[in-house]
Amino acid sequence: MYKKILVPTDASDFSKRALLEAIAIAHMTEGDIFLLNVTHSPDSYWGYTASYGLTVNQESLRELGNLAIEISMADITTDIPLKPIIKFGNPSNQIIETAEEQDVDLIVMGSHGHGFVAGALLGSVSQRVLHQAQCPVMIVK
Repeated sequence: MYKKILVPTDASDFSKRALLEAIAIAHMTEGDIFLLNVTHSPDSYWGYTASYGLTVNQESLRELGNLAIEISMADITTDIPLKPIIKFGNPSNQIIETAEEQDVDLIVMGSHGHGFVAGALLGSVSQRVLHQAQCPVMIVK
């Protein structure tokens, strides 16, 4: 049923719990896991306009993404294929875009546990993905 599972990670404990849950699901379904890190770029804050002279080295952003993937996979032993993907930009947009590109069956992501009021005021990546994704989304606390 869930052959392709997308797990966005920011190397937090929340996303690590989500990865462990995804591995358990993948074991049951003999699925694959795409482990996605999205690093903010200046464009994700200001849109695709001039970034006021700020320059960001794409290689440095990629290194940060690789580090987040490595931290997320640390201490995890599994025979499930984990396919890393690194993207730049707005996290919720990139998660949804990656889910569509990879034709995933399920997104498993961590929740930072914001309460109802804080989540409503701040909006969270998990809430936006939950409402906009075309596939099922599992939020792991």
